[in-house]
Amino acid sequence: MIVVATEDFEVYHGVVTELRDRGTEFTTVEPDAELPDRTTVVVTGSDHADAFEDATTIVAEPDAPRRAVDQALTAVRGNGGRTIIGVDPGRKPGIAILAGEMVVAAFQVPLSDAVDVIQREAAKATAPIVRIGDGSRIQGSKLVNDLEDVRVELVDETGTTPYLGTGTRGMGDVLAAVNIARLEGEVVDTREIEPTAGELQVIKDRSREQSEENRAIDELLARRVASGELTIEEALAAHRGEEPDLELSDDDHTSN
Repeated sequence: MIVVATEDFEVYHGVVTELRDRGTEFTTVEPDAELPDRTTVVVTGSDHADAFEDATTIVAEPDAPRRAVDQALTAVRGNGGRTIIGVDPGRKPGIAILAGEMVVAAFQVPLSDAVDVIQREAAKATAPIVRIGDGSRIQGSKLVNDLEDVRVELVDETGTTPYLGTGTRGMGDVLAAVNIARLEGEVVDTREIEPTAGELQVIKDRSREQSEENRAIDELLARRVASGELTIEEALAAHRGEEPDLELSDDDHTSN
């Protein structure tokens, strides 16, 4: 059982609120009181970091209660609580954080923010694994190539997207990320993808939709967007000649 024992009001309030929101069993005691018999983990503040010798102690920061609760839940589950981060890639990837079999956090963010979210969550864990679905090849490759200092596995995501009933719109990518996290994959360091003609056309069409002049970028710029070198906004600016540093190099002109 998790016990919260601290005189730091900010730590107490943040941790207790987080535990209640998750429906987690816990109790609270004064820091100098005897711990309950079933105590497994004590969450406390820096004021009593060395006060509990008979239980695993998690020291919570006032501005990071969720991190402390994640650590406490992982400790309660012992060896089965390894952190796995599942990612369903796409324009807005679904991201699920699992401690063992328990989903402890979930996100859906723009692709441009996904690496930062994944790295932040991985930094909180010991030896985490990031499992990325092999669909949405271009976006998935960007995630694989941009992640650093973390084990990345590429997972066959066939069948990971669940049927969504009434009232569950928008949940599919996150639920797929949960399923991806539960599947072992192939360890990868990089993933190089040659975009198909259809994928390049999608990028061109998307650039036309975002262009105030209803104009699409050319194929060379579309390839740079596909590789993650440019965003569509940057490619449109280069197409208009507004960003000299994004102009095509001689190599780009002669690559095809």
